[in-house]
Amino acid sequence: MLETFALPLIVLICAYLIGSLSSAIVLCKLAGLPDPRSQGSGNPGATNVLRFGGKKLAATVLIIDVIKGVLPVVIACLLGLDQTLMAATAFFAFFGHLYPVFFDFKGGKGVATALGGFLALSPLMAGAALLTWIVIFAISRISSLSAITAAAMTPVYSLWLLESINARWIVLIMAVMLLLRHASNIQRLISGEESQSK
Repeated sequence: MLETFALPLIVLICAYLIGSLSSAIVLCKLAGLPDPRSQGSGNPGATNVLRFGGKKLAATVLIIDVIKGVLPVVIACLLGLDQTLMAATAFFAFFGHLYPVFFDFKGGKGVATALGGFLALSPLMAGAALLTWIVIFAISRISSLSAITAAAMTPVYSLWLLESINARWIVLIMAVMLLLRHASNIQRLISGEESQSK
């Protein structure tokens, strides 16, 4: 019985620790740039790094943040954990990105890491979410609106693409947390003050 609980627990802890490795903060420090939490929007993520660190650095941050979500869920899958535990693993990696133990629990919004977790959990669901982001961004040129719309739609996609009811609930919780992390963006969108990407 202990072994049954030990393996999932170890996987979840490792997922959280992997998620806690903030690529934006580490890469900016290595590049001799300021902490992204003190620049621009204050968010340690690819979009904010793009503002002052350039496209290459922002792209690297984005890729690593996606991998942070993918890797733990792939490991959970290889270890034979079911879809519910795979979804829980995605959540813990995402939670680690939001509240990183290595960086005073001050993390990013988690869009890329959530996408990575969803990609490993259900490529079709992640693909639908990514397509939603692309379509909304092509129309609006507003990154936050694209992320908010994709987050809101992902639980809907999960109804068709995930078998586990518990996994669907976890996806819904992640979507709600993503929306909450974008509360200031939502306020600016409502007031018409949110800026477009160039």
